[in-house]
Amino acid sequence: FFLYKFRPTPILVILVSGGRSFSIDYKHNCFLKDAKPFQYISGSIHYSRIPRYYWKDRLVKMYMAGLNAIQVYVPWNFHEAVQGVFNFTGDRDLEHFLDLANQTGLLVILRPGPYICAEWEMGGLPAWLLQKPNIILRSADTDYVQAVSNWFAVLLPKIKPWLYVNGGNIITVQVENEYGSYFACDYNYMRHLRTLFRLFLGEDTVLFTTDGNTDREMTCGSLEGLYATVDFGTNNNVTEAFKRQRRFEPRGPLVNSEFYTGWLDHWGDQHAVVDAQKVSRVLAEMLSMGANVNMYMFEGGTNFGYWNGADHDTRFRSVVTSYDYDAPLSEAGDPTEKLVAIRDVIKQFRDIPSGPMPPPTPKFAYGFVNLKKVLHLLNTLSPLGPVESQYPLTFEEMKQYYGYMLYRTTLPRDLSQPTPLISPLNGVHDRAYVSVNGVFQGLLERDTALVTNISGRQGDTVDVLVENMGRVNFGSKINDYKGLLSHLILGKDVLTDWKIYPLDIDGAIAGGWPHSDSQKYFPAPEKEPSLGPVFYMGTLQPNGLAWDTFLRLNEWTKGQVWINGVNLGRYWPARGPQQTLYVPGPLLSTVLPNYITVLELEGAPAHQRVLFMDRHQLSRLSTQPASPSETKTTLNFSRYF
Repeated sequence: FFLYKFRPTPILVILVSGGRSFSIDYKHNCFLKDAKPFQYISGSIHYSRIPRYYWKDRLVKMYMAGLNAIQVYVPWNFHEAVQGVFNFTGDRDLEHFLDLANQTGLLVILRPGPYICAEWEMGGLPAWLLQKPNIILRSADTDYVQAVSNWFAVLLPKIKPWLYVNGGNIITVQVENEYGSYFACDYNYMRHLRTLFRLFLGEDTVLFTTDGNTDREMTCGSLEGLYATVDFGTNNNVTEAFKRQRRFEPRGPLVNSEFYTGWLDHWGDQHAVVDAQKVSRVLAEMLSMGANVNMYMFEGGTNFGYWNGADHDTRFRSVVTSYDYDAPLSEAGDPTEKLVAIRDVIKQFRDIPSGPMPPPTPKFAYGFVNLKKVLHLLNTLSPLGPVESQYPLTFEEMKQYYGYMLYRTTLPRDLSQPTPLISPLNGVHDRAYVSVNGVFQGLLERDTALVTNISGRQGDTVDVLVENMGRVNFGSKINDYKGLLSHLILGKDVLTDWKIYPLDIDGAIAGGWPHSDSQKYFPAPEKEPSLGPVFYMGTLQPNGLAWDTFLRLNEWTKGQVWINGVNLGRYWPARGPQQTLYVPGPLLSTVLPNYITVLELEGAPAHQRVLFMDRHQLSRLSTQPASPSETKTTLNFSRYF
């Protein structure tokens, strides 16, 4: 933008040439698309949170709502989960998504990071970066900058053909994301990113930054040559917010890059709701000023698998599986009253497509499915066996970045009375489920439960199953290491001599376990509650339909669910607010048995059944039961791990 602000001649050359162009008109305070004033009305959609099968459906609904653009994050860790191994296939096929948007008639505001926040695991940064113990993320740290440069050398050449000036649909590209809210405030880092974007995308690409509506954030997040935009929601004074943007960009278009249509949920929150009339009123106010607006989110989607992020202000708070966000399109992509209200506003400012909005995807209540307990061998889930270490190793040191790991040792002495097992340095990241000789003893939880009592005899097996609940995605604590980060102390003893098992649960289930071994691992049917980590399996018989549905685990406590080998995400109805998991219809078979696998971590109900419903439930309708008591029960935990 330095070129645009102080050397306007190159823009004139582009326009006179008659080619496609997208630029900033600083004289008339607007964008120019093909030499004509242009105002975008955009909505955020995350391809990583929506099954590929439904991408087109969601994009068409956004187009029919009156949008002329979408805003898209690119999560680095979604494409390079293992260092140097890049995946742009299937649900990760970014170029196919861009092509579908182009076919639909939607322009794209691309946000390739490298950091994206987005309530996504570690803000989109790959966890393998943490193998460098002292790395300073989002800074000019040599190791970090090298990794970013390697990533952008792969990503940005894929993006360049999709730029509007090259015949594609990408009109603007964001550099970093809300950098002003990060402690580092490292202008050398931002300059390096600017250099990379210019190198790979060219000098004429409109690059921008987005920051929160404060002077400090705008100061640290903006940089000469990058157009500074703001983000704010319905509770902000629109005039004052844009005045702040004007202090950093005296000329050029007004832009709210994240106008919040809703908000996220953490486990334990009330479900967030933002009034539709308030959203539509503030949207109308901004559009009447000529502002360019992106609505965050327009469809939120789902944090499948382990992709949810977390916040850490006064304590660690994990984001729920649903990213519904109270957005105009629901988690399942259904139009809401909020969408209708927004569409009514948009049509006052631009011509919108005629014709009806596409209907909601069909839903079906498949009913109850009974599950059975699975007894399994540890070598199924950890085929390479344990790593032995005097002291605990983190997930990152073990190079298992997501999911669960098992730490095993033995009691150093007899404990005839309950004895405190303590995480004195708050070193359990994030939850630990503790058993002795297969008897569940209790749990430890980051920031909130640093002590549990256990008992047993010298030499008894102590199992500590640790769950990574999602890495912090915002703020100064994104260097979020997982596992046992420090010693556990039992009474006066430091526990040592650990066997640490990386658990490839997803790999085993994707390979057919436990259903392929069901005869080998089924115990006698039990209809009684259980405590501690236990796997369950069941089958949803086909009925000729593969429609969307919602899984309700009533009276189950906390855990993870897979259907046909696909990880749907975490459930935790005991803490809430989310009560159902979204099951996209394309995951289901119309002719073959649909395999359900549940890892219950704390306590399963005696009825051992789950319910498939035709509607979601994202908030508590009634008081939920508390977590199971820590009363001892004979479960023979060692048979499970």
